[in-house]
Amino acid sequence: MIRKTRLFTPGPTPLLPAAQFAMAAADIHHRTPEFRALYERVLGQLKIFVGTRNDVLLLASSGTGAMEASVSNLTSPGDRVLVLSAGKFGERWESLAKAFGCQVDLVSAPYGDTLSLDEVKKALRPDTRAVFVQATESSTGVRHDVKAIGALLRDSGSEALLIVDAITGLGTTHLDVDAWGIDVIIGGSQKAVMIPPGLAYLSLSDRAWKAAETSKNPRYYFDLRKERKNAQKGESSYTPAVALIAALGAALDYIAGQGGGDLAAGRDALIDNAETCAAMTRAAVKALGLSLFAPAAPSAAATSVLPPEGVDSGVIVKELKRRFAAIITNGQGEMKGKIFRIAHIGLFDYMDTIAIIAALEQVAATSLNLPGFAFGKALAAAQQVYAEQSGQTANVKVAPEMVPA
Repeated sequence: MIRKTRLFTPGPTPLLPAAQFAMAAADIHHRTPEFRALYERVLGQLKIFVGTRNDVLLLASSGTGAMEASVSNLTSPGDRVLVLSAGKFGERWESLAKAFGCQVDLVSAPYGDTLSLDEVKKALRPDTRAVFVQATESSTGVRHDVKAIGALLRDSGSEALLIVDAITGLGTTHLDVDAWGIDVIIGGSQKAVMIPPGLAYLSLSDRAWKAAETSKNPRYYFDLRKERKNAQKGESSYTPAVALIAALGAALDYIAGQGGGDLAAGRDALIDNAETCAAMTRAAVKALGLSLFAPAAPSAAATSVLPPEGVDSGVIVKELKRRFAAIITNGQGEMKGKIFRIAHIGLFDYMDTIAIIAALEQVAATSLNLPGFAFGKALAAAQQVYAEQSGQTANVKVAPEMVPA
């Protein structure tokens, strides 16, 4: 059979065709009225997509650039900060904070677990300037309770800024940025907005902007004050990624179309889609007899799965690619060979989810030697979840032999 490459990775994600066309047509100079109109429109759309009253800025960088900017613009050498870490990207917060001279207090959880609010409360100090956390830790497939962390900061009377890496969280998780007290939220282009890597976006609260005025860390390219000033004129401080910004506008138009022209409704539909695809995948994995790596707090961005005992997860990753051109991801760092990850961010739908589950069944049949394996069990479990979540259960019947034990 022919093979068509399909990405099931937590970034880069599959590209939206309309965004690809927009990139091809983006032959405009960035210091022109035409580009200023595009830039202002996209920045306005991003505010709705993020779900905030605060201004949103665009940077020509990966998401890590915005992470660095949030440290360099809002802290000073010697500041005490609290990093909440449960994976590779939590560890990145720690490295960034130390690189800019912060004193780092750390609350960590084992890979696959989420954070203890009691431990966070104990670690908060009167002089904690900022708290850094992920909304979803894509290296492990865990979702953190950002709402509860925000409430904890408010209830404790802490003045610390809440800075959230939502690079894989935006578009896969319902986030109420302003109500939850999120001072900085960060997104990336290669995730739920379905365009190539190269753009980062972030919003800052009034409290965060005040902190930016007193920060003593050096900054030049990532000077958010300068970027904000220029954005108010419809410009970026330096040469922007023009084609990517055109693609982002097309992607946000597409998302709005999924909500009948309402971008906020389209964003919610995108999130609900990810939640459904993730729930289908989790049910299928369990029906196969495999175990979830993050069962207590699974994200909708990516599902992390433990391979059978004695099997390197890389075998599953390679077999899916070799036989079906389906690209999933291995574990990162110390988890390499120990988990595999299937993403649900952006342009994944019911058909994609059924396809990757069916391919996983084929790999399981030939390479995993799972007890009690039978074709169709994983698919039946996924179908049942879809039927329940789409309200079609009244006429649904599942053959008894397909019901997981």
